[in-house]
Amino acid sequence: MEVNVFDRTTTNSKIISASTYNIVIGLTLLWGFVVNWFMVLNIPVESISHVNPIIFFIGFFASAFLGIYLFSKSINPLVSFIGYNLVVVPFGLIINLAVSQYDPNIVLEAIRVTGMVTFVMMLLGSMYPAFLKKISGGLTIALLCVIVVELIEIFIFNTHHGILDWIVAIIFCGYIGYDWARANAIPKTYDNAIDSAAALYMDIINLFLRILRILGRK
Repeated sequence: MEVNVFDRTTTNSKIISASTYNIVIGLTLLWGFVVNWFMVLNIPVESISHVNPIIFFIGFFASAFLGIYLFSKSINPLVSFIGYNLVVVPFGLIINLAVSQYDPNIVLEAIRVTGMVTFVMMLLGSMYPAFLKKISGGLTIALLCVIVVELIEIFIFNTHHGILDWIVAIIFCGYIGYDWARANAIPKTYDNAIDSAAALYMDIINLFLRILRILGRK
């Protein structure tokens, strides 16, 4: 789900300070995580698992891609925020299904580890943006290769090797640092802050789901 948010170099919107820009990114991310937490607490897993898988995934991708389209194309912060929520909600259903399989203590540990790793990668993204830009192509190629291998393992060999979770987790660590560096390199507007948060949200959630699987096997 690559987005073109970070390709922006000019804007006609109001420029805000770097601190305000980063605060908006943080608050937008926090909103998404709170919505997901609320969904996990209040939506019974049974109500999701009883939905036809084909209908579920069609709805998931339809909502997610519509959301990505809205926040990628719009320069209106409100429209971008609506698009962000159209991404957050279907991801929340996936998170709900995932965390229901694990002990709550493992889930909390995964949240803690994800938070610490995200913070570290954002620091590295601020300190070494040029290096992360150099390896971005390798991250994309590696992720595509892992996805292909996982699909072959699941649908042909009916298995899954744990090492793939580690590889994907490392890849998304790189993406978090890279996207944070790119987020701070584009014009600092309210709309760009929301759009950057949406891209970072998808990185962080993917990292969380992999860390959860890794910790769940301990």
